Amino acid sequence: MGVAMPLILGAVLAYVLNILCVKLEKYFFPNTKIKILQKSRRALVILTTLVIVTLVMVGVFRLVLPQFFNALADFFKNIPSFFEGLSALLEKINHNSVISDQLESMNIDWSSVQSKVMKYLTSGMGGVFGSTFKIVTGITKGFVNFILALTFAIYILATKEKLGRQIKKLAHAYLKNEHIQKVKYVVDIADDMFSHFIAGQVTEAIILGSLCSLGMIIFRFPYALSVGAFVSITALIPILGAWLGGIVGFLLIAVKSPIEAVFFIVFLLVLQQFESNVIYPRVVGTSIGLPGIWVLASITVGGGLGGIVGMLLGVPVAATIYQLLKNDTNRRLNGIEKVK
Repeated sequence: MGVAMPLILGAVLAYVLNILCVKLEKYFFPNTKIKILQKSRRALVILTTLVIVTLVMVGVFRLVLPQFFNALADFFKNIPSFFEGLSALLEKINHNSVISDQLESMNIDWSSVQSKVMKYLTSGMGGVFGSTFKIVTGITKGFVNFILALTFAIYILATKEKLGRQIKKLAHAYLKNEHIQKVKYVVDIADDMFSHFIAGQVTEAIILGSLCSLGMIIFRFPYALSVGAFVSITALIPILGAWLGGIVGFLLIAVKSPIEAVFFIVFLLVLQQFESNVIYPRVVGTSIGLPGIWVLASITVGGGLGGIVGMLLGVPVAATIYQLLKNDTNRRLNGIEKVK
């Protein structure tokens, strides 16, 4: 699995990108008779797909990351004043407050704390995950694996018809027609469920990010567009993804106003409940024909069995099984009615 992982990731990446490629192919000279366009059409579609995905990812992270790092720096600068304000508040509540006296007598050097934290983030992690050499090796290996996966994905997209013909030839050479038809039937349903799930998941993420930005604008939270965009990206992970974006939003807002950050968590909690119980089952469940109760059940079971990967695969796998059982049940009932 470790050796084949770049190829597996490449195949998964090709499958996801192919959904966008198929849509773009409808607009890139579908009926052209010019040979140059016919030969270059697939390459243009693949290139456009990669450019669109790259621009979206770069746009989101350029919108979020600079503000996040600026907020992190401001966070350490504002910590002393935060505790001074907290101390003053406690003093007003209770003039003899022991906690207030303790806070004033602590005399913490926050500049030293900041430097130690930054030092830990930059070099201290090496002591946790291994030597610097291992870290560099791991990063290099990950980069090489990504390049291999991307190259393999592009190759699959460029020659998918040829690969399909080769697989069919192998199937007809080694399997009976009866078995081929059964396998094709299951694969077609699984492909339909997975492709609709991915499209529904992206749609749901866009809706959630838009609602998050809109709500933050209405309630006058800062960084509305940045947090909303980041929530959209992290929401591609079912149910829990929005909380990853929420953590970033909390840190950004807490720098300016800790009280507003608490209100933001309350807002996100309400939005997350609405998303989990209303938007997600309806948008994703409707797109794959899976009732909302089974969407929630598949996420719960998939997450328990395989973590985030299990959550991602749980819904389309459950939808495939549901559709196969539904079709087989109807076929059996129709057969019984005909006998009667």
